[in-house]
Amino acid sequence: MLQSTLFSKTRKEAPSDEVSKNAQLLVRGGFIHKEIAGVYTYLPLGLRVLNKIENIIREEMNVIGGQEVFMTTLQDPEIWKKSDRWDDEKIDNWFKTKLKNENELGIANTHEEPLAKLLTDHVNSYKDLPLYVYQIQTKFRNELRAKSGLMRGREFLMKDLYSFSRTEEEHKEFYEKAAETYKKIFDRVGLGDKTYRTFASGGSFSKFSDEFQTLSRAGEDTIYIDEKKGVAVNKEVFTDDVLAELGLEKAKLVEKKAIEVGNIFPLGTKYSEAQGLLFRGEDGKDKPVVMGSYGIGLGRVMGTVAEVLSDDKGLIWPLSIAPFKVHLIGLSDASDLYNKLKEAGVEVLYDDRDLQAGQKFADADLIGVPYRVVVSERNAGSGKFEFTNRATGETKEITEDELLKM
Repeated sequence: MLQSTLFSKTRKEAPSDEVSKNAQLLVRGGFIHKEIAGVYTYLPLGLRVLNKIENIIREEMNVIGGQEVFMTTLQDPEIWKKSDRWDDEKIDNWFKTKLKNENELGIANTHEEPLAKLLTDHVNSYKDLPLYVYQIQTKFRNELRAKSGLMRGREFLMKDLYSFSRTEEEHKEFYEKAAETYKKIFDRVGLGDKTYRTFASGGSFSKFSDEFQTLSRAGEDTIYIDEKKGVAVNKEVFTDDVLAELGLEKAKLVEKKAIEVGNIFPLGTKYSEAQGLLFRGEDGKDKPVVMGSYGIGLGRVMGTVAEVLSDDKGLIWPLSIAPFKVHLIGLSDASDLYNKLKEAGVEVLYDDRDLQAGQKFADADLIGVPYRVVVSERNAGSGKFEFTNRATGETKEITEDELLKM
């Protein structure tokens, strides 16, 4: 991509109404545009990052047997009334609307009920199970507070997977496999060394759940970590009984602030019974399906990376989700190298703008592409170029051949 044709522009100052670091950096860098509180448009740079996060998640869901669907946003209230989750007194973040005939509809915030209802047409026998169904779809939640940038939105992209098992044992086996897969996902997006599986409340879904919490001073949650075991407990369930059940010693736990980047819930048969999702067992008896749900907010992951992998100059994208691999800075004409990089399949953003070197370097630091290559009059004919690693700050010379093999 030529930076001169990129319609989104960098900004020197953060928007006055953004208080979170992730929103400030992502808006300044030209990754997102704020429409209203908690609602953001992804601009070309931001969408490239979001798509890469989505592809990583999709790959890992497919590895564990996930089958992808795309469900409706508009929801029939009757499905939700069966599980007692239509009432605003029970679920306080619904967006609801009405048809012209005054019939009320819900705007989906999750999909346990509709998917359980859907599968009543497809699951009859124990031979039809287990099933693991997921989607990557926009959700809508009427959040009271939406001031943390991409980390707490009213409209956001979420991966939600649902497991359907014959027995509790079969469910637990997949639940643990999903937990391990979540670790792989957070490793791949660059958050692995800062993210802990965290015992937590199940909210409206179940008694308990597992969250995946990334350490950050910007986090809304307080967790207590056993750094040796690599596990944590959310403050909301931090009791002596819970610690005993998990085999943790209070004296060995460290208190930290963290951002919830994913969660998994054991649902039991609550939603399958409500929707009549039964299967005929080998013994000929009908039984309710055992369910689980597994969520990751893609924008929240992106916002969390912006919070924890950045410095006073700007963003520092991990290579796996960066919008481009190389930021080519042309202080003289670099179009020949740009074309060669494209032909070699290297993702490259070429700053071909007629600006001073200092402004180009400042923008490169803000945008945070992993590798910066500078072509100047001094090195243009030498076959070697200045190469800087954004994460480490290390600068060295690199040959054209080395660059094309990246």
